[in-house]
Amino acid sequence: MVNKNHVNRRHMNKKYLELAQKHLDNLTKPRGSLGRLEQYATRLAGIYETQTITIPKKVVFVFAADHGVASEGVSAFPAAVTPQMVFNFLAGGAGINVLARHAEVEVVVVDVGVNYDFKGLEGLIHSKVVHGTRNMAKEPAMSREQALQCMEVGRELVVRYADMGFGMFATGEMGIANTTASAAITSVITSRPVATVTGRGTGIDDAAHKRKIDVIERAIATNKPDRSDPIDVLAKVGGAEIAAIAGMVLGAAQRSLPVVVDGFISSAGALIAYCMDNTVKDYMFFAHMSQEVGHKAILEFMDSTAMLDLGLRLGEGTGAALAMTILDAAIKIYSEMATFQQAGVSDSEES
Repeated sequence: MVNKNHVNRRHMNKKYLELAQKHLDNLTKPRGSLGRLEQYATRLAGIYETQTITIPKKVVFVFAADHGVASEGVSAFPAAVTPQMVFNFLAGGAGINVLARHAEVEVVVVDVGVNYDFKGLEGLIHSKVVHGTRNMAKEPAMSREQALQCMEVGRELVVRYADMGFGMFATGEMGIANTTASAAITSVITSRPVATVTGRGTGIDDAAHKRKIDVIERAIATNKPDRSDPIDVLAKVGGAEIAAIAGMVLGAAQRSLPVVVDGFISSAGALIAYCMDNTVKDYMFFAHMSQEVGHKAILEFMDSTAMLDLGLRLGEGTGAALAMTILDAAIKIYSEMATFQQAGVSDSEES
């Protein structure tokens, strides 16, 4: 099981960061001229602990779960959409499927908490811990044990797929009302007012947005999550898919493998992992800046920046799939670009 004794507790080896930077500085370009591509390549060399980076096999886990708080009218879509979208993912028709094909990323769909019986549906990873969370406006969303079990689902998948040869992971999710849970987690951990971290999710109107804020404030007042205990926060106002993402992030760090974190909901899961062990930040690449207002608060709390800003707010891992193409580009620059010596070009230090 995931617990505080299982977290990573180890920063990257600086030797490989320095060697990677030395190699990049010797490529046929002005030093630092490829900006963040060079930074990404250096980080990947440090994560993999190698001087020869190659493009890894990539996978995005789309964790699906329902939220009892959806009954409070906080989403523009009914809860029935969660299982419907699971079928869509498996049929290859969702946004993440399209962008994953573009990025050459495998999509793995995981039922960790959908309130629907898929009856052994082929192609789906059946890891259901709960049939949807409880309504956090009235009681804790999950028990502590359930939250830990959901985290273990994410961690075990990383172990399984790492053993299958996958070397880069991305977070994805689906769950009606999961921006409500994510905003609650964000407010508690960052100590920011609920209204400042709560967005419009699936596109709710002003009345529903006000109701959403009220519901989150009521949930926090009712459950009194302990900010110093991230698992308590996760259990009381979180979600099953958010927990699985937290476990996935911890699992990737334990295996010294990079994890590309999608948008707001995925970052809420990453925030839980970070609060358990801040060394996981070394292994995380934040894919994009979500339009959800709470996302900025999470990134600021972890002193992190997003790779892309495309106005996305779909979730599913769509931004992460796009960001993986940027990481592929960074790897290709590092591994395919000629050095000054190979190209017979004078270095600036020689001219």
